[in-house]
Amino acid sequence: MKNETTANEPARVLVVGRSPSVLVAAVELLRSKGHLADATNQFDQLLDDYDVSDLDVLVFGGMVPADTKQYLYDEITKRNPGVTFVQGLVGIPGVIAAQVDAVTHDGSSDAAEIGYSPEDRTVRVTLPGAARVTVEALWMTSWRPPEPTSTSMHVFDGELAAGSHDIVLPDRVPSVASFAAVTVGAQVRVLTVGPLPNAVVRMVPKSAADRRLPDVATVTTRRDDT
Repeated sequence: MKNETTANEPARVLVVGRSPSVLVAAVELLRSKGHLADATNQFDQLLDDYDVSDLDVLVFGGMVPADTKQYLYDEITKRNPGVTFVQGLVGIPGVIAAQVDAVTHDGSSDAAEIGYSPEDRTVRVTLPGAARVTVEALWMTSWRPPEPTSTSMHVFDGELAAGSHDIVLPDRVPSVASFAAVTVGAQVRVLTVGPLPNAVVRMVPKSAADRRLPDVATVTTRRDDT
């Protein structure tokens, strides 16, 4: 990233996706965390609507066609070689925000080890020293386009001593289209608990000319419009 950001320094973020409700909710959540965030689903107008030379992070939603992503990646990199590109894991605002936090929050040489064991549905956190740990589970409740829905629950929030700790996900968290956002101090990690169903993967347009998805309302947010 051209300007390394920390938990105390806002990142300039643009989320590029399709679903109006997901984009608007993601922007609201990112702004509530202190980021300078906007979002758009107008892929063809992005380079005219936004000053990409001023971006720290650009998030691509999963329904952005591959050729569109490649074109925007190439053009934005020419203007801003320091931007960090993030491939969104799913159309869940909380996951998008956590992915941004993961690449913008200050890391350290004594970072915790964070992983997920699908066999026993356990988040394992190994701490070099005592730290506050939070685990939030997030999952899709409907993926019907153009407005998928989701929910979340707090699984753990507390101080843990140095060493290895196992945090078991409740049965309520499904084994498909589900994720866990783990925060240890300023460190953030997003884990895939259950992959997206094949039916969702098949919805992704093959190219910019692929019109398999329904039309959506225009979203082009601007921070100075508030």
